[in-house]
This record gives sequence, structure tokens and C-alpha cells, in this order.
Amino acid sequence: MRLVFDMISTPSPTLLVMAAGLGSRYGGLKQLDPVGPSGETLIDYSIYDAIRAGFSRVVFVIRKEIESAFRETVAARFASHIAMDYVFQELDSLPSGFVAPHGRTRPWGTAHAVLVAAEAIQTPFTVINADDFYGAESMRIAAQHLGSGSPEHAMVAFPLRNTLSPFGTVSRGICEVDGSGHLRGIAERTRIAADGGGACNTDPDGHVTLLTGDELVSMNVWCFTPAIFPGLRECFAGYLREHANDLAAEAFLPSFVNELITSGNARVRVLETPDSWVGITYREDLPYVAAGMRALIDAGHYPERLA
Repeated sequence: MRLVFDMISTPSPTLLVMAAGLGSRYGGLKQLDPVGPSGETLIDYSIYDAIRAGFSRVVFVIRKEIESAFRETVAARFASHIAMDYVFQELDSLPSGFVAPHGRTRPWGTAHAVLVAAEAIQTPFTVINADDFYGAESMRIAAQHLGSGSPEHAMVAFPLRNTLSPFGTVSRGICEVDGSGHLRGIAERTRIAADGGGACNTDPDGHVTLLTGDELVSMNVWCFTPAIFPGLRECFAGYLREHANDLAAEAFLPSFVNELITSGNARVRVLETPDSWVGITYREDLPYVAAGMRALIDAGHYPERLA
């Protein structure tokens, strides 16, 4: 593997990869399904982009039961190119005084995933999903912000039309941005579908909202300093006090960031990327994503074999 590094100021940032999800709509361990010509996963391409952008370390948030599979695939490909660590998001990884209810099987969500990694993070860091591909420019934008020394948190935002799936509806956080380029809030829309040149969202009551497709959306590419952790812990404790006995409740990271912004406890700059997102939500997405990666390889953006 030949990698060209962009120089950024020290300390080099960490990439935090959330990979503990169950993939209920997909029906399997989609994080490790191959999409590249040599068996590469979406995580592999994200790590490749992160190394090129100047990240020096990756922390995986996984379930203990899939650790061996991760070590045999991703770690085997990149262990000699970037430092790697693992933390485990388990049902009982909760603050003191809280216990997972009997019968709960699913993880506690993306906010919890970030919190379980807190002790492993000492530098500014970028959060991504394991089953999403964000593009090399998105990773470069994230690394540039983290390496700038800015104390501000940030989010890499995508135009909505660059994030839709041809195989079903998607959930997206529509961003409201103020005049200074900072995030004012995120409105979750859970059933967005492509609609001609734009999109539409159907709420639980059947009301349809038309969208232009130009709206900026959160795809869980967050750029944080470790200063984010105390606020997230407080939000999560409050969430558990209300939802600890709900077997299906999930603590979503965008909702917690939204709460911190609204309370004046966080300021988040919005960094727009021109890249298109692709991700694996439905099993039908897999050949579509593989074809997209093939096109990027043919265009010279990635080698035929990453390692």
C-alpha cells in the first residue's frame, strides 16, 4: 500500500468508528461484508482515506462477540499502517446506578457508542459509522478542522440528495445553520425518499413534506475534542432516567448534540462536503455500493487492492 499523507498540526487526530450495530434491516453483519474487488469493506476505504488525511489512530466501538471477525479482516489489512484499539459497547456498559432491563437485546445507540470510547480518546477525534462511506474529501475536511487547533466542535454535512438510497426510505437529520456557519439544530426525519430531483419525507401520521435535496444533513461525521464527553454523559444519564426500561430505546448522537447546542453547552461548526455518501442499510444496497466503489477505482481514486 502506498499512501501520501497530508501534513496537519499535532496532535494527530483519532478516528472513532462505530461498528456495534446489529443491522436488523439488513439481516446480518453488514460492517464486514465486502464491497471492494479484493474483499475490502466500507470500513477499509474509510481507514484508507483517514490515513491519507493524517489520522494516526483508529478506535473501533464493537460488540465483544465480533472482535475476532474485526481482527481477522480490518486489523489484518491495516495494522502495520495505523494504530488500532477496540472498545466494547455492551448492554451493561452503563453509568453507575443504571442496569439494562431484562429482555433488551439491541445496543443503546450512537451516543452511547461514543461514550464507551471516552477513556480511549485523548486527542481531537472524528466519529463515523462503520457501514457508511463518506469520501476522501470528507475525511480531509474533518482532519483539517481537527488539526487547526480550533476548540470548536464541527460536523461534516452532506447535501441531502447525495445521501439517498434507491432501495427504500432513510432517516436523516436535517441541519439548521445560522449566519455564522454554526449548527443551530437538527430535525430528525425518519422516512425520506427520493422524489424526482428532490426528496420527500412522510411522517408517522402520513403527512408528506417536500424537500429540495439541497438541505444539509448529518451523516454522523462529527469532529469533537474530548471536551464533549462531560456534556454527553449528562445527556445520557438524563436519557436513561426516562428510558432505561424501554427495550427498544436508542440514544442518538445527533439528538444529544442538539440538546447541548440548545442549552448553550456546545458550539458546532458546519463543514460542507461535496462528496456523495453511500451506505449499506438494506441488503439490496450491497451490489449498488460495490458498483460505486468499482467506479471510484476505475477513476483512479483508489487502488485495485488497498493492501
